[in-house]
Amino acid sequence: MTYIRIFDTTLRDGEQTPGVSLSVDEKIEIARQLDQLGVDAVEAGSPMSSEGEKEAVKEIAKAGLKAEVCALARTVREDIDAAIQCDVDSVHTFISASDIQIKHALGLTRQKVLQATVESVEYIKSHGLTCEFSPMDATRADIGFLKELCKAAEEAGADRINIPDTVGVMTPTAMQKLIGEVKSVVKVPISVHCHDDFGMAVANSVAGVEAGATQVHVTVNGLGERAGNAALEEVVMALHALYKYKTGINTSLLYVTSKLVSRLTGIPVPPNKAIVGENAFSHKSGIHTRGVTVEPSTFEPIRPELVGQHRRLEAGKLAGRQGIKAQLEEAGIYPTQEQLKTIVKRVKELGDKGKVVTDADLMAIARAVMGETVQEEKVVVLKDLAVVTGMNIVPMASVKLIVDGKEYISAETGVGPVDAAIRAIQKTVGSLADVKLREYRLEALTGGSDAVAEVIVKVEDKDGNIVSARGVNEDIVRASVEAMIEGINRCLIKKKTVRE
Repeated sequence: MTYIRIFDTTLRDGEQTPGVSLSVDEKIEIARQLDQLGVDAVEAGSPMSSEGEKEAVKEIAKAGLKAEVCALARTVREDIDAAIQCDVDSVHTFISASDIQIKHALGLTRQKVLQATVESVEYIKSHGLTCEFSPMDATRADIGFLKELCKAAEEAGADRINIPDTVGVMTPTAMQKLIGEVKSVVKVPISVHCHDDFGMAVANSVAGVEAGATQVHVTVNGLGERAGNAALEEVVMALHALYKYKTGINTSLLYVTSKLVSRLTGIPVPPNKAIVGENAFSHKSGIHTRGVTVEPSTFEPIRPELVGQHRRLEAGKLAGRQGIKAQLEEAGIYPTQEQLKTIVKRVKELGDKGKVVTDADLMAIARAVMGETVQEEKVVVLKDLAVVTGMNIVPMASVKLIVDGKEYISAETGVGPVDAAIRAIQKTVGSLADVKLREYRLEALTGGSDAVAEVIVKVEDKDGNIVSARGVNEDIVRASVEAMIEGINRCLIKKKTVRE
């Protein structure tokens, strides 16, 4: 099988995402996760940027990773020295190749670019390091000059030539042709680095591989300048599932890696994001839910477990009998055919009103239809709640909960009263139900100062089970707490059903 190297630049190009700034400890945590994931190279950062960045690259270089640790440097002696001083395995050096950038960004000539390239590559190699060379903005460069520049870098000792689509203007067909042109003049491995300005970074990266590139630059969740880079998870799964190529990636860690990077960077993953989005393996339409409950491959191109995800069925106006039946059975509820018919009808009626039908709503409908035959277990019950907040006061919440028949009281602070209350709940039930709040939404408010708040939450347990719940109250904090506790109870019920 053809092996494709995965060169991850989350810590360098990914950190160039507007609004993202990682501490040294955060960069090390991500680097370790990337190494566990199985990337071939980690571009740790740009040491010339700041002392903090240089420290981070140094720490990652001595972290004992199996992956190659790389530092970025312009074709400038000071930059390269800063990279060498970090004791990295390789240096990725770059200089503009397009006439527009050579003239307006660098103020140089083609000859000066050639000279800087050769001198920099030779200098890096003289220090015994692996060298990857990038002719920046290669996809807008004159093809004759680009080939001359790449050939000069190879003759100077470059170990890899990277072709960057710096402003994301390529199409897959054009990328195939360009890589073919470069491959005709160099013998060293070729890499591709694609940006997503037109939404084609992944397609262009795969096209580059089709044309002979053996390494792809990627970032987790597609982070990066402007619209971002080619997403690691999408490129890897396309290579594995569609092309049957081999990489070193342990795909079962893709989802957890995505979540870690999202948490540390503060950039949320869109629900409809391929591979790692919350909806990537969620099914709502009746024909879809029926299909996957009978044979998952009917509507899933890959198994969710392959990437560390779980299949999720969602009730709503588009739902069908089979999907709702599967959801109920997962919770240990087995309606008759007539009861199921009525439950489905009521779910659709609720959906037609524009309501999100949560797991808690589905259980409530089932209870109403099936009467006493549905006895839902309430492991966690709210007994009392108190919050303190105001100007110049750290918000604090105290909760009294009945957990498995025993009474517990705990208090926590937070960024606001809702956050404090949820933290207090998690503190109390942590040993019983290790759950995280994945999504919080204030769904509806009636008018007036006594408005009724409707809060919808999604919570996830340590096994990856995600359930949704709703709380409705005139008090937003109370509504939030009720929704959170309902979600925790649903997680516990689901876990118990799975064990049984």
